[in-house]
Parts: sequence; structure tokens; C-alpha cells
Amino acid sequence: MPDFLLLLVICLVIAWAFLSRRISFAGQRPDDYAETTPVVDIRQNLSGPLACEGVIYGPTGRVNSRFVAEMTGQWDGDEGRLAEHFHYAGGNEQHREWRLTLVGDGRIQAEADDIIGAGQGWQSGATVMLRYRIRLPENAGGWTLDVTDWMYLLDNGTIINRSQFRKFGVKVAELVATMRPVEAHAKATRLESTATDTSTPPAARRILRPFDRTEAA
Repeated sequence: MPDFLLLLVICLVIAWAFLSRRISFAGQRPDDYAETTPVVDIRQNLSGPLACEGVIYGPTGRVNSRFVAEMTGQWDGDEGRLAEHFHYAGGNEQHREWRLTLVGDGRIQAEADDIIGAGQGWQSGATVMLRYRIRLPENAGGWTLDVTDWMYLLDNGTIINRSQFRKFGVKVAELVATMRPVEAHAKATRLESTATDTSTPPAARRILRPFDRTEAA
């Protein structure tokens, strides 16, 4: 009887591992989102100045790091560069640059100085998926990790990015971040500030609004 129970447990674990890879984050496929909108085009949605905020979770699910970043995308036809400047909550900064190429049928090739070989990805519907191997900086352990990025485009131009980092197939970290055009970010901030400002009468706020835009510029 104990042998039977042990065999049953092993079978259940194997079945769960198989199903989790089919129905979980790792089981997503670009075709799953082919009919979703708005349709993403990285030449447009990763172009110009972008504001980014995010958190990194450790293997236990606790937040290990928080960051904000400024990004700038520049494109020449189907080839582009995405420069990233990260500011981490602990005080560290990091500069990176992606070199991106659209190679047809929605396929993406991605390279960077800390990427081993070239990453491969696809844009499909409202999503972008990218897989690559990254070498972490020495102050982050220096490990080489397998990464899967999924980016989901929203109607207002904001991109939600979720990434999982794995070592020997085991998830060791997860990143969740937003990326948005700076113009939209600044406009949302101004609108929120105006909506919450109760010290100035509505008529005066309408008069002052053009001056607010001038100062923001």
C-alpha cells in the first residue's frame, strides 16, 4: 500500500507539472492573442520617450527590488534601439540598450550586451513575447538566466510587462512593470492633479490650465 501511495503522489506531481506548463504563464503562445486588439507594432509602441515603473519578486513571492526607468526607442525601418536607464530603490543605476529587428511575419530578433546570443520573439495581436538568456551583473549575482517576457498593450498606449526568470527550469524571479509614452504619462499626471486640487475654484482652474501646460513643457 505505501508503494502505491508513493506512485500515486509521483504521478500527480508529474501531471501537475505538465498541466501547469500548458495552462500557466509558461504555456502562453503568440497565437493565443492573435485576435486581440489594439494590435501592437513595436516600431510605434516602443518608440520615443517612455516612462517605466516596476517591481521584481524573488522566488518566495516577496518583492526584492523596485525601480523606475527612462527609456527611449529609435527606429530606422525595421531596425530599432531601445535605450534603458534604470534607477533601483537601493540606489543602484543600470544602463542597457536593446537592438531590435523585425524579420517578417511578426518575428523579432533582440540583442543586447548582456544577452547571450540573440533573443527571439513575436508580436501577435495586442501582445509581444520575447525569450532570451541574460547574464546578470556581478552585483546581482552574475548568474545566467532563461527569461520569458510577455508585454500586453492597453487601449491608452500603456504596456504591461511580465517577465519570468528561470535557472535549470526553476523560477527564481519575476518582474512586473508598466511602460507608457511620456506624453500620456505627463497628461495623466496633470489631469489627476487638477481633479484632486480643491483649493482653486473650477473656473480659475480652467483659466490656469494653459499656464500649467506651458510650465510642464
